[in-house]
Amino acid sequence: MSPTRPPADPPGDDTLDLRVDDLLALLARGAPPQPPAGDVPTGGPSSTDLPSTGAPATGTSTTGAPVTGTSATPVTGIPAGDTSTGDAPATGTPPGALFRGGRPRRELLDGDLLDSVASWGPTTTPVGSFRLVPVRLEHDLPLLTRWMNDPAVAAFWELAGPETVTAEHLRAQLEGDGRSVPCLGRLDGTPMSYFEIYRADLDPLARRYPARPHDTGVHLLIGGSTDRGRGVGTTLLRAVADMVLDHRPRCTRIVAEPDLRNTPSVSAFLGGGFRYAAEVDLPDKRAALMIRDRALRHVL
Repeated sequence: MSPTRPPADPPGDDTLDLRVDDLLALLARGAPPQPPAGDVPTGGPSSTDLPSTGAPATGTSTTGAPVTGTSATPVTGIPAGDTSTGDAPATGTPPGALFRGGRPRRELLDGDLLDSVASWGPTTTPVGSFRLVPVRLEHDLPLLTRWMNDPAVAAFWELAGPETVTAEHLRAQLEGDGRSVPCLGRLDGTPMSYFEIYRADLDPLARRYPARPHDTGVHLLIGGSTDRGRGVGTTLLRAVADMVLDHRPRCTRIVAEPDLRNTPSVSAFLGGGFRYAAEVDLPDKRAALMIRDRALRHVL
């Protein structure tokens, strides 16, 4: 399906994002918030002319739902009060500003693009010790193929079929430039989920919203049905977001785009410390743009 071009002034565009500055000012000073300026940039060109990143055209879900994402409705910049912005600009970057000639700007391709995900180590969560382990294609392919053929997963990821289908999806990332890292999520040593950690600012999605350098995206599926519907996805989303913020000091925001129809996924993100930023039209769905801000890390 061809992507839908967002309108010049999309209704209801990220209204919550416009109030974050006032929220932080209110928390800091106790002063009443002032009305937002409302200067929201419009979307960019059609996603059909965007470069491929090696990351999937999909996103996140606690029930195996990925998210397609290349034509997001733009959102505003990082909230005021974030003193750890790294090299991100103080205000929203216009859509496409991180690209030059249709490719990511060279200065953004700096060393290890995701700060060595393999070295992040385990983290303690309420459901057990959790760790992200980069996928080993030959070793992990049978398990991942089985998960992708689960009807609840296949409905959104659309990777059902023989091992070659899943292998092609993984190989595009494993043989890419490192801007997307596919990982198994191991809980107490047992693989039970699949994550993709990717540089959202180097993804075609960055052409659709005011991305900041080092914005990091997350895609998720929970592999076993016994781990769904009992809060495990919510717990792991919060844990992984914390891991990204701990190990990627230049990252100020984590983004995701669950399908609006997948209410368990949207709920999991909200419970995991993300905020709803906007509804966005993507090539084959309408999605919720979810953002977790470093500045609000201990508030939400």
